[in-house]
Amino acid sequence: MTRPITAGVDGSLESHAALAWAAREAVRRNLPLHVVHVWQQVPDQAFGAASRETHDQWVRDGVDETARTVAEHHPELTVTVDVVEGGPAHSLAEAAADAEMLVLGSRGHGAVVGFLLGSVGQHVIAESVRPVVLVRAQDRASDEAAGREVVVGQHGDQEESAAALGFAFEAAAARGAAVRAVRAWSLPPLFAYSPGSMKLLDDAGGLEPYERGALTAALEPWRARFPEVPVTEHVEMGSAGEVLLSVAPRAQLLVVGRRAHRSALGARIGSVTHGVLHHAHCPVAVVPYE
Repeated sequence: MTRPITAGVDGSLESHAALAWAAREAVRRNLPLHVVHVWQQVPDQAFGAASRETHDQWVRDGVDETARTVAEHHPELTVTVDVVEGGPAHSLAEAAADAEMLVLGSRGHGAVVGFLLGSVGQHVIAESVRPVVLVRAQDRASDEAAGREVVVGQHGDQEESAAALGFAFEAAAARGAAVRAVRAWSLPPLFAYSPGSMKLLDDAGGLEPYERGALTAALEPWRARFPEVPVTEHVEMGSAGEVLLSVAPRAQLLVVGRRAHRSALGARIGSVTHGVLHHAHCPVAVVPYE
């Protein structure tokens, strides 16, 4: 089954930017584009003189017009539309389940605040089983110029980072861009040392060579699969969020992984993902993994 790239729209400037980004990505990957608008019922009196049916038709007409505009800019693109009634977070997460990725807009307020990620966006990211891309209202096609990298955070072993790395390499290959794979590390607490871990570090020649070796090993299968994609290995001591943000200015897309599990408090997006989403200038893709 061919999965579409799905864009959630609500008429805002940021959702228009997300739709434009999703359309370009669909063209690059030769995939269809699916446009989704979610709305919730409100009391009849909220419509004023207009009936509920008239209001519904206004919504559908607006979304159809938006889709027609995209199709005019990309005549080679297959565009479908869906207007869904229900809770935005749950409905968008459901729409993402059948998509290659879900693309949403998010307001940005400069380098300090960055993305304003509302409760809907957080819930969709936390619940989605597919990658979710957040795009700022200021995003432009020119931001994808040659020389701008796809930056991806790598952590843990090959299995833990496979989903994020795979997404990053596919995105880079579709763009003709390079990948910068970033692995951040810090000194472990004293109680984390054990005879076994000490031997691993001794064999690797120390902490930093060990981290570099782990990154190289994680990248190996993706380098073999995408030999045309240039790769830069970036290993730096520091917190993962800070290291990723330090290289984000040169990125056209920033990719991070999110563990797809629920805690007693519900699904969470994680501190690194939360920090990157709030402060990165470029679109951010959040890729779930088990």
